[in-house]
Amino acid sequence: MNARERLTASLSHRQPDRIPFDLGGTSVSSLHVKCIGQLRDYYGLPKEHVTAWSISSMAGIVPADLADRMGVDTAAAIARGGPFGMPRENLKLWTMPDGQQIYVPGLFNPTPDGNGGWYAHPQGDTSCPPSGHMPTKCYYFDNIEPKIDFDEDKLDPADNLEEFSVLGAADTQYLLRSVEEAWQTGRAVVLNMPGAGLGDISWVPGGGLKHPKGVRTIEEWYVSPLLRPEYIQAVFEGQTDIVLVNLKIINDACGDKIDVVYTCGTDFAHQNGLFLSPAVFRRVWAPYYRKVNDWIHANTKWKILKHSCGAVAQLLPCFIEAGFDIVNPVQTSAVGMDPATLKKEFGRDIAFWGGGVDTQHVLPLGTPEEVRKQVLERCEIFGRDGGFVFNAVHNVQNDVPAENIAAMVDAVKEFNGDL
Repeated sequence: MNARERLTASLSHRQPDRIPFDLGGTSVSSLHVKCIGQLRDYYGLPKEHVTAWSISSMAGIVPADLADRMGVDTAAAIARGGPFGMPRENLKLWTMPDGQQIYVPGLFNPTPDGNGGWYAHPQGDTSCPPSGHMPTKCYYFDNIEPKIDFDEDKLDPADNLEEFSVLGAADTQYLLRSVEEAWQTGRAVVLNMPGAGLGDISWVPGGGLKHPKGVRTIEEWYVSPLLRPEYIQAVFEGQTDIVLVNLKIINDACGDKIDVVYTCGTDFAHQNGLFLSPAVFRRVWAPYYRKVNDWIHANTKWKILKHSCGAVAQLLPCFIEAGFDIVNPVQTSAVGMDPATLKKEFGRDIAFWGGGVDTQHVLPLGTPEEVRKQVLERCEIFGRDGGFVFNAVHNVQNDVPAENIAAMVDAVKEFNGDL
């Protein structure tokens, strides 16, 4: 099988010739820019500056030669827009706290915080209050919640829709070019759909808006489905309408070159349980997910990926009902997320993209042999009868040794009989 056939077979719950391997196909299944740089050295690849996919998470874009070296089966199609309202264009070099130089958007114009850290400003406008912060000795930009006083009786859903819009000419051309470049690699193409994450908390603060309005704090947003459900549903209705228009634009232009669409990164759980009940999910989120997923299934052959960190086992029936084909990152260290149980109870109805190795403990802190052992165990459990794409649990973080990442890659190859 080639990469596309392999991925399609596995996501259709058929046994592929070998387990498909993703590393860099989505913004939540990639590597920190530091790891990419170290892996280039480890594998003896020519030195080159890494490009940041996300200024927030500092996940990097995995270059083709590194993907080839690791045997990756996926290629990412990436949107033009990025965190803090900075389009991924006119790239320039910026120096990370450890001295690594990386490519960042041209509008990225951080200012020092006075303590060795950095502030990011919406759209790079330093006349505006900062909307992101990289503390000293850190490798990520966290959102800064805007200080907004809103009148409960005068909330306008348009305020929480300001950052979402129908794709303009520049955004469309950028995305279509990215799809074409991904398709040319011969790997399975994963579309990272812009603006489709309903209530994704990483976007709620409006970090790319100079003057955000509406419900913009994490605490207020999480209680809004209970305190102001009509408002949240109006926001989701407006956002869904925009997503459906954009899906048609993309599908009309290049739909046959896309294999998977990552639509939504909204987290519904933490390490020990859910943020909300299945009943609230079905009432507030499911109708809009269903509308988007039904359109995709009716008009394309794409498989749909839903990302949610945490202990989401109780929500997996809801994800399946809502029409999602894939769940990621499969946080196996969370409560109730035992791999064998997940595979037995849900493996016929939803595919697992991730869960291949624990990124909290084993990958950063274990030995290469401990990494190898867990990868082989997870491939044996999840890989049976298809329904599995190997990836670590979420992005590989900056503190993971290159030797451990290579041990992960080699273990997948070993399981697949490629070593």
